[in-house]
Amino acid sequence: MKKRFAAFVSTVLAAVLCACSAAPKDVLSNKAAQPTEAPTQQAQTTQAAPTEQPTPEPDPVQQLLEEMTLEQKVGQLFLVRPDSLDLSQTQDQINDAKADGVTELTDAMRQTLAEYPVGGVVIFGKNLESPQQITQFLDDLQQASDTPLFTAIDEEGGLVARLANNAAFDLPQYESAAAVGTSGNPEDARAMGHTIGGYLKEYGFNLDFAPVADVNTNPDNPVIGTRAFSSEPQTAADLVGGACAGFADAGIACTLKHFPGHGDTSEDTHVGTVTLNKTLDDLRSCELVPFAQNVNNAPLIMAAHITVPQVTGDDTPASLSSVMLTDLLRGELGYQGLIVTDSLAMQAITDVYTPGQAAVKALQAGADLLLMPNGLADAYTAVLEAVQDGTIPQQRLDESVQRILQCKYQYGILTQ
Repeated sequence: MKKRFAAFVSTVLAAVLCACSAAPKDVLSNKAAQPTEAPTQQAQTTQAAPTEQPTPEPDPVQQLLEEMTLEQKVGQLFLVRPDSLDLSQTQDQINDAKADGVTELTDAMRQTLAEYPVGGVVIFGKNLESPQQITQFLDDLQQASDTPLFTAIDEEGGLVARLANNAAFDLPQYESAAAVGTSGNPEDARAMGHTIGGYLKEYGFNLDFAPVADVNTNPDNPVIGTRAFSSEPQTAADLVGGACAGFADAGIACTLKHFPGHGDTSEDTHVGTVTLNKTLDDLRSCELVPFAQNVNNAPLIMAAHITVPQVTGDDTPASLSSVMLTDLLRGELGYQGLIVTDSLAMQAITDVYTPGQAAVKALQAGADLLLMPNGLADAYTAVLEAVQDGTIPQQRLDESVQRILQCKYQYGILTQ
């Protein structure tokens, strides 16, 4: 099946190239056939032959979408830890950073991939042993998947760097995004993105949950701090743009996070509800600046679980709010890329919603990718049933899957 996808895309690309290369030749040929003398009366009354119309170029993404089953489409929405594919592990074990992680593909995991054909996997520190191990692991996962996977990691540089902070990997280390940002020069951030993206590509990753686009204005913030480039909105925006360019240079899909801005919070969504007491005008003048400036520079934007009641009118997390995702991010900011939720296993979500409820609400709000639900089977089944009973329209599902496939196509993932 995996080979079928690559072969199919290659065939379509060949058809496109043939059609494109044929067109100039036809035009030149028609020009050469024009007479140089004035036309005779007979020639004037002779009906001209119809002009040959160029063959429409096929859309490989649309054709792939049309070939997919409902189950495959639903699977594309999910990004999961590889540990979730090991059904012998409890959810607590999966979520525990200190528990033993899976580091190689087993036959049981292959069966899980067949039953739940997820769109991608997210690697954490406990899944890393050595350069050889992770390269082989990611390749095996790709080969076992029907549709090529997003292979993702949190590699921001500094505190959050699963690979660079692992002693088994001899990689360049950065003090922090804030340290890089002290120069105020976007080229420094670009170099950072290019360096990180380069080694990610080497090991088989194609997606990074970086750069952090938050504006770190709260000194008591427990989760952002030096992960942000700056406490000044415009400086942060410029540096984030530089980092995006560096990742693009390396061929890695990058992610702006954490929309609508986690820099002025004093709590942590990993452990509970976090409220940002700001108006929409407040957000426009600070938090939204890096996102607004870079909506065309990043293929993904991650939605945070923070609540912004003065904007949404209630306590719905931004990741599950249509006001935040559809009206603000897609509507006002004009974002056309992929929206991914922050981890749906965080307590800001699990304290209030079941895995199925969170998954369905996120999609209804406008999210495309569901990150690490707190129970893959429950979340997958809930989304599948929601599409089958019309709670989530088929068209809405297709919109997200098309965006996912388009991103994978753009970054060469579908032809791996």
